[in-house]
Amino acid sequence: MTGRIDFRDGRWQIEDLPGHVSLRFKQVFSGIPFGSRPPYELKDTPDRAYDLQWFLQRYPITLTDRARQRMEMSVAAYETAQRTRTAILSGTYVPGEARGIKAPERADPHQVRAADLFRTSGRLLLLDDVGLGKTVSALAAIADGHGLPAAIVVQPHVADQWMGFIERFTHLRAVQIKSRTPHALEPRDIYVFRYTNLAAWVDHLPELGLSTAIFDEIQELRHGPSTDKGLGAQALVDLCENRLGLTATPIYNYGDEIFNVVEYVAPGCLGTREEFRVNWCRMHGSHWVVKDPEALGAYLQGEGIALRRTEDDLEVSQVLPPLRRMVFEVEWNEGDVETDRELQRRLAQRILTGSFSERGQAARELDLLLRQETGIAKARAVAAYVRTLVEGGEPVILGGWHRAVYDIWREALADLRVVMFTGTESQKQKAEARHAIMAGQADVIIISLRSGAGLDGLQDRVAHVVFGEFDWSGEVHKQLVGRARRRGQTREVTAHYLWTDGGSDPVLMSLLGLKAAQAHGILNPFAGGVQAAPEIDETRMRALALRVLEAGHAADGEAAVPAAPPLDEDEAEILWL
Repeated sequence: MTGRIDFRDGRWQIEDLPGHVSLRFKQVFSGIPFGSRPPYELKDTPDRAYDLQWFLQRYPITLTDRARQRMEMSVAAYETAQRTRTAILSGTYVPGEARGIKAPERADPHQVRAADLFRTSGRLLLLDDVGLGKTVSALAAIADGHGLPAAIVVQPHVADQWMGFIERFTHLRAVQIKSRTPHALEPRDIYVFRYTNLAAWVDHLPELGLSTAIFDEIQELRHGPSTDKGLGAQALVDLCENRLGLTATPIYNYGDEIFNVVEYVAPGCLGTREEFRVNWCRMHGSHWVVKDPEALGAYLQGEGIALRRTEDDLEVSQVLPPLRRMVFEVEWNEGDVETDRELQRRLAQRILTGSFSERGQAARELDLLLRQETGIAKARAVAAYVRTLVEGGEPVILGGWHRAVYDIWREALADLRVVMFTGTESQKQKAEARHAIMAGQADVIIISLRSGAGLDGLQDRVAHVVFGEFDWSGEVHKQLVGRARRRGQTREVTAHYLWTDGGSDPVLMSLLGLKAAQAHGILNPFAGGVQAAPEIDETRMRALALRVLEAGHAADGEAAVPAAPPLDEDEAEILWL
């Protein structure tokens, strides 16, 4: 026998390994810090127990009695779960009717499949594309009483919407908790909390006897327990046997945020944070990024931790309306723009030639200046385009980013019925805006590109989404299109991308960059043709800087700007902030 394995406090303890076995052990379990020596410690997960059993086939390490019992139990559970997951996800599996759904409503087959998978393991990160009905999938999992009582945590602006879905699809008793001041609650099947008030209820959660935690738009927890909402969510997870996360966009920035998201659904499945970083990440400047997003996505889905379906899946193609994309160039209106060209040139030069800190500051300032300038310059042309659609009888979702741009749109469309759903409006005002567009009392709803996550119901009336401004993240665009292209839409949806040949638009149209590449690989590990992260000397802000200088030199009749030398990774990293 070589070495000894014990199991204590939820962790495998590996001791007394000979040098050659220790070396091989660290190669197999690469989360162990480089240069460390036994004893080693590994967090317990079913797949980790399965790997340990495999390692013992080559190296006969002694197991204590409790370690042997734990390994036998964990391996059996892993094999059973794998067989069940494989069956549910196979093409031969026919999902039945979801039990407990209130007639005449029903859950579609792909929604029942997700519910069955979650009920099997008690943990699932449901990454279905926007519009596939993740809300109904979640309710299908508990409508018959499985895993009750449940807590559902949502963004404030969709709390009423969730209550409506619960009433519409189930017979369950639900209550929405709006207050930050804890008080006695009557027993209910479902408690709907908000991310903004969950932390205030931490000490009172045990009184509810909760069994299931459902996190809508779980990317809200991507910063982990460093925030109040993260601490509140952790307290909830610690109480619940079943955990379900819903989102189509778990990653907005760097891929290592997926660790925090997954921890709330399947604690420990990626090991400790250090193990995750060693196994899956690399440093890029001051941040950790996933070095192989496709591999991580495949692992999460292969282990039954995550489930992702898109419009291309045969089972969902029958319920998702078709999408048409239109890219249309609009005019640049110089009259609305107050441009300090000299300032832009100085910032651009600093991005290309300045010191590390100078480049970062200049990049942020130039990004702000150019994107707002671009939005303002094309705002009237965008409004004219929207007017054409509305006067043709089509209500419109209009996506933007800057308040100055919204002001021009509202002025140009003042004779039409326009409502707002941005970061400025109160929850009541947002609810009123949603009702107005759905009831036919408004024809245009202006939505901030990152304010509409989870918003449902617009598909009952709207089939046209106009992008008057752009975001660096393609996933944000997809979210907005998903407000119209979702379950219940009866018409083809058209996404209109209105761009102008100036400012930041040409670069935004061609570059999605590192953030999109990270999200694409994790979400779609088997899609093929994944867009790679751009080369270091082709970062988004460098492209913007070069464009600014080239435009300025062209206007002055000077020669084109020569390419600047490539940045090293540490220098380039700050340009992504």
